Amino acid sequence: MVAIFRYICVMLKKSLIIFIVLVGFAKSYGQTDSVFVDNKYLEDQFYFSLNYNLLVNKPSGFNQNGISGGFTIGYIRDFPLNERRNVALGVGVGYAYNAYNQNLKISDSGLYEVIPNDDFNSNRLTTYAIELPLEFRWRTSTAINHSFWRVYIGAKFGYVFANKSKYTDAIETIKVKNINEFQNFQYGLTFSAGYSSFNLSLYYGLNTLFKDAYIDDKLINLKQFNIGLMFYIL
Repeated sequence: MVAIFRYICVMLKKSLIIFIVLVGFAKSYGQTDSVFVDNKYLEDQFYFSLNYNLLVNKPSGFNQNGISGGFTIGYIRDFPLNERRNVALGVGVGYAYNAYNQNLKISDSGLYEVIPNDDFNSNRLTTYAIELPLEFRWRTSTAINHSFWRVYIGAKFGYVFANKSKYTDAIETIKVKNINEFQNFQYGLTFSAGYSSFNLSLYYGLNTLFKDAYIDDKLINLKQFNIGLMFYIL
């Protein structure tokens, strides 16, 4: 419990710092004369999310333990499609960090096995990715109203440029960087909806985390399902 509490505190501290920096930048960038109405306004160009990471299509005996969290941060260019500017396309680029605490032991020899939770101290898979989101956007915004309802659906394409696994038990510690069987190119469906600053976000991966990875001759088909809180700025 102490380790979980420390992890949550560290994540919240990092997230708060990033969010404060983004808010300050957005305010300095987006300030306008209160009398002037910008008929060419753009919405939600900077985004930041906190995620809880789930894995689906689990092999037999596989489970997650502790806190599996992550965050995304990035920029989306808004392209309005109508005169009212409440329907738009969004195309962007971002960075994603995700961690998965679970019981799949990965060795540097490419061996995968599910370990009972009582037999190890910690086991974490961590990924770092560059992402390209593509969204179809509907909202109730106007040129002078910046608190509005939104529903955004789309897809996200990511390239995992680094990953690592760290397994620790009473006897050994195994660290594996840039796992050979990891699927570096990831893609999936996205959904976000909410009002003003607070929005529910979902991501479902369409391809698997691993390629050619097996447990007792059975292919590992783990996929991502992330639930988060999304913040949009400017």
